[in-house]
Formats: sequence, structure tokens, C-alpha cells
Amino acid sequence: MERKRIFAISGVKNSGKTTLICRLLEIFKDKGLKVAVLKHDGHDFVPDVPGTDTYCQLQSGAYGTAVFSAGKYMLVKQQPQISEKELAEFFPEADLILLEGFKYSTYPKIEIIRKGNSAESVCNPKKLMAIATNLDAEERDALSVLENVPFFELDNAECIAEFILSDYFR
Repeated sequence: MERKRIFAISGVKNSGKTTLICRLLEIFKDKGLKVAVLKHDGHDFVPDVPGTDTYCQLQSGAYGTAVFSAGKYMLVKQQPQISEKELAEFFPEADLILLEGFKYSTYPKIEIIRKGNSAESVCNPKKLMAIATNLDAEERDALSVLENVPFFELDNAECIAEFILSDYFR
């Protein structure tokens, strides 16, 4: 089986990961790529909303529910643990799997460092491919990150997308 292409967009809470990922998704879609996103939630998210049938079923003790229509489906299964690698297998058609978060992982990643939100790199330096930031040149120079890690302007999603594609899809 072909190795899944997995790339993380990492950073501290409220650094702009979701915003950047949404911009990247638009760019990748325009290029004809199928991209899935996986996000880990350390707060045991509520997968449904009160008032829906599946919410009621889960609250009543179902260990899993599924709802589907002609064009999509949603599956909720309660189990102790599943890895991002296992979840990626749910998307066999994907050209790329983006991970939101995973700053301590060894996946290739771009870290977001945003002025007023984070002042230094917090990611595992292994496979830190680039930094996306809005820091000025002096602030960038003060960062203690690996040498040869390129910087990208945080608002330049097109450039970041090209970097991911050129670096990762060689």
C-alpha cells in the first residue's frame, strides 16, 4: 500500500492553525487535490448537538452511530484510542492528509508563530520544515530554531502551499 502523505500545521493554541489550514484547503482544491484534515482534541469533544437523533442515541448508550445521505456520512464510534495513522486510512483517496496540531510529533510540519500569541518555537524540531509567522526580521532572528528552517509570511498561504507541495511531493 502507498505511504500516506501526512503533513502537520502546528503551533500553540490560537496561533491560527485552522485559519491557515482553511486557506490551504482552498488552494489545494483549486489544484485538483483531495485533502483530508485530522485534528486531535484533548478535551473529549462532543461529536453531535443536543436535539439530534444521533445525539440522543449516544446519550442513551449507543457505542457508535452513523448518519449518511447521498453525498456524505458521519461516523461516531466510542473507543479508548485511535491513532492518526489509523484515521488516515478512512481517506484512501486523499492526496494529502493535513494534521492540525501535533506539535510534538515527528511528522513533517510547519509551525505557526504569531506575534502576540507565541514568542518561540514549541514544536519538536525533528521534521520542522518551516515557520509561518508575522514576526518582523529582528524578532525572527531572536527565535531559537534549527538553522536552515525557512520562514514564510503567515498571510502568504499560496507560498506555503507551494512549499508543502514542492518539498513533500517530489
